[in-house]
Amino acid sequence: MTDTRQTGAARSYPFSDPDRLNLDPLYARLRKQEPLTRIRLPFGEDAWLATRYQDVRTVLGDPRFSRAASVGRDEPRTTPRQVGTGILAMDPPDHSRLRRLVAKAFTARRVELLRPATAGIANELVDTMIASGPPADLVETFSTPLPVRVICRLLGVPPTDQGLFRTWSEAIVSTTSLPPEQIMEYLGNLHAYMAGLIAQRRDEPSDDLIGALVQARDADNDRLTEQEMVELAAGLLAAGHETTVTQISNFVYVLLTHPEQLALLRSRPELVPGAVEELLRYVPLGAASAFARYATEDVELGGVLIRAGDPVISALSSANRDSEVFADPDELDLARGANPHLGFGHGVHHCVGAQLARMELQVAMETLLTRLPGLDLAVAEKELVWKSGLLVRGLRALPVTW
Repeated sequence: MTDTRQTGAARSYPFSDPDRLNLDPLYARLRKQEPLTRIRLPFGEDAWLATRYQDVRTVLGDPRFSRAASVGRDEPRTTPRQVGTGILAMDPPDHSRLRRLVAKAFTARRVELLRPATAGIANELVDTMIASGPPADLVETFSTPLPVRVICRLLGVPPTDQGLFRTWSEAIVSTTSLPPEQIMEYLGNLHAYMAGLIAQRRDEPSDDLIGALVQARDADNDRLTEQEMVELAAGLLAAGHETTVTQISNFVYVLLTHPEQLALLRSRPELVPGAVEELLRYVPLGAASAFARYATEDVELGGVLIRAGDPVISALSSANRDSEVFADPDELDLARGANPHLGFGHGVHHCVGAQLARMELQVAMETLLTRLPGLDLAVAEKELVWKSGLLVRGLRALPVTW
């Protein structure tokens, strides 16, 4: 076992600028040679980076690693501001209190009831694409409006206001894409808007998600503060569409650049649910890993002694390529069997919207495969432009034909 005091200089992290959806090869070397390595992010204190699957699961699931301990610390991060606030910076029992309220409203039944409506929206968007004719930008015409309309329907955001929060929510995933003052302005606008919706639901109860949260909160003996309620609703609104918007285009890009796997999926559409899980494993959504957990006591991890108070960051994308868990981990295999990927995290902070995202991604893939069997890139792959300055990797536009 290595003592932390015997380690060398911290590596600069991220290891490199995001290259499309390619995972930096250094992760593979670290998994074999140095699964716990010291890193230095652009902001905050130095940290440990866990790269192996089992170590990552331990950090995410072991109560000896705390998110709440990040409060008041100079948390390692890629943004000038602290991004892990609200429920993301809580441990049980405080975290459980908020999560319980969300779970009461964000049920699997509520999500499944949305599937027919989601399919209807997806088909309507494809109808518009077909009517306009190719080429089309899939990001603008399909990948973005589908999750936006679904999350607005789920939460009860009026359709006329959807463009507002679509603009404001970029502040939540921005690292350098927006100046600091604009990030604060957008976050303030988003929180003020959600506060208004919450107040409206108290006066006019509804059966949408915000209405259900308000009812659950007001009926709970351990009530949320108003600020917690606003932050929770704003986080659900933004997180409920931002990553899914990005992943729909990412998934389509991966399929179009893996023609044999795309042909398999077209010939066997029943593979779509498993294919979505494999794409969640294969695609490194994050531009870099984040949300450090702090050791609350000395812990041995990956042959290294993590001292109490040390922050540890989990590399989910690296864990999803661990050959100890996944056969041929760098290969896309849409017929892969058991797939215990960490695309939605693990432990108490496992993504609360995972079932909604799964449903939307399944519907998106099914609709595009069925309605646009000749879907293909309308430009050379090298001409595609990728977003920068965000916490997530994604295409700025995805020109397609069919």
